[in-house]
Amino acid sequence: MYYFANRTQAGDLIADQLEKAYRYENCAVLALSDGAVLVGAEIAKRLHCVINMLLSSAIQLPRELEVLASIDNFGGVTFNPTYSPGELEEIKAEYFSYIEQQKLQKLFEMNKLLGQGGVLNVDQLRGQNVIVVSDGLSNGFSMRAAADFLKPIKMQRLIMVTPFASVSAVDQMHMLADEIVCLNVIEDIISIDHYYDDNTMPSHENVVRVLEDIVLRWK
Repeated sequence: MYYFANRTQAGDLIADQLEKAYRYENCAVLALSDGAVLVGAEIAKRLHCVINMLLSSAIQLPRELEVLASIDNFGGVTFNPTYSPGELEEIKAEYFSYIEQQKLQKLFEMNKLLGQGGVLNVDQLRGQNVIVVSDGLSNGFSMRAAADFLKPIKMQRLIMVTPFASVSAVDQMHMLADEIVCLNVIEDIISIDHYYDDNTMPSHENVVRVLEDIVLRWK
């Protein structure tokens, strides 16, 4: 099945695959976007666990389509692994001021969206089976950024899940995670929204409310 009714249905299908192994284990869900929260909330409800959000934003050079790096709302930067160390060194030297300006701008935009205090409690991830959730992956870059963010945090297992992903994204997930769940592997992804019949999204404020109220929704 390549299409889902909505992100809630996709999350429910992923939860079906995780419930038997993790229903009585210590787990925490980490969503990578507002859309991923809608997927991850269904997993958190079934596993009776918390859900947090880690926002990231792409940094691109002028007139370049390729993403140079990703920065998360804590300021962590992950560079695109398709660039060689030598290429990155040259780019950083040539575009130093531009990259630093982009970092500050992206951080400002993400923190403004999150509001004061943010929505990620790192303490809730320690010692847990951390389930990183995307609502669709055209590449594995956001998962790599999440893995970099999680490196200093002592976890039990790192599980990466998504309703669908490209072949290259699945390869990245296999390298990064202890376990993955990907319901569909799609060779040429058109756009994330394309694979959901209903793309209705709540406001970011309501998404944050889902994070805060998840315990009340446990099934």
